[in-house]
Amino acid sequence: MAQAIFAGGCFWCTEAVFRDVIGVEAVESGYIGGSKADPTYKEVCSGLTGHAEAIRVTYDPQSLRYADLLDIFFVTHDPTQLNRQGNDVGTQYRSAIFPLDDDQRAEAEAGIARAQAERDQPVVTTIEGPATWYPAEDYHQEYWQGEGQRNSYCLAVIPPKLMKLRKSFANRVKA
Repeated sequence: MAQAIFAGGCFWCTEAVFRDVIGVEAVESGYIGGSKADPTYKEVCSGLTGHAEAIRVTYDPQSLRYADLLDIFFVTHDPTQLNRQGNDVGTQYRSAIFPLDDDQRAEAEAGIARAQAERDQPVVTTIEGPATWYPAEDYHQEYWQGEGQRNSYCLAVIPPKLMKLRKSFANRVKA
């Protein structure tokens, strides 16, 4: 198994996309890229810690390449919005890639170039790190496991992201 870390707005909205990808074994919500050790959700939401809401994807590199994950990442969020995704505003919602080694860093640079070639507006996604990963609190990890816990914001934001995934990567989506 291999891992990848992406920040593209609300971690629940990003998590929902990657949970549907063939070859993805697990997705964990968390925080990365800031200055405070072991931050809480409330601290990250304040925008004062420097952390981004992010996801850590565990995937099978035999069935899914890191480059494929990057392409999915760029299609399912707006990498041209600086420090925001839709109504989520602040550096904690920035578009960022956190490579775990030099190969991922090179792939991330190539992924940004591919994304930029498909857009007129500048891609503002940053490549950051190395940085320490902090898992979000347990209640965030269980968010999508309980039907009654879904909120209206996520229910409005996630379906269009899933439609983009299914339209652009139909052969990569779980049944």
